[in-house]
Amino acid sequence: MRHGIGYRKLNKTGEHRKALFKNMLNSLIKYEQIITTLPKAKELKPQIDKVITIGKKNILSNKKKLFSKLQDKKSVTKVFNELSKRYNTRKGGYSRVLKAGFRTGDDAPMAVIELVDKNPEARKVDKPKKVEKKENEKKTDQKVASK
Repeated sequence: MRHGIGYRKLNKTGEHRKALFKNMLNSLIKYEQIITTLPKAKELKPQIDKVITIGKKNILSNKKKLFSKLQDKKSVTKVFNELSKRYNTRKGGYSRVLKAGFRTGDDAPMAVIELVDKNPEARKVDKPKKVEKKENEKKTDQKVASK
């Protein structure tokens, strides 16, 4: 019989798989697009869709449920404040998986998983701005010149 074979194991233990998908969910919520292997992306798609569906109903029990799943306060607030409003009229299909060729090292099939109607500025969340670097260089040049 075929009972209990509802997902890919990905050659990982249960704890490792759970931590992997928690980290991938947080990254996908933060950057709204990530590049990973095709099987991981296919397993992640239903999970992110469920997270956004839970976030559309703004009640305390749903916030607690999402926090227990994601364990990141910033991700939970982004789901409730931004993503739930963005997908308010959409009834499902909040993410998509696009094939992205093969990895050079081991020829593994790669994929891009992204949120539909994503914010293009979300990918630049952690990247420092070039303007700040130029201002910092000017300040250090002024300090060196004054000494």
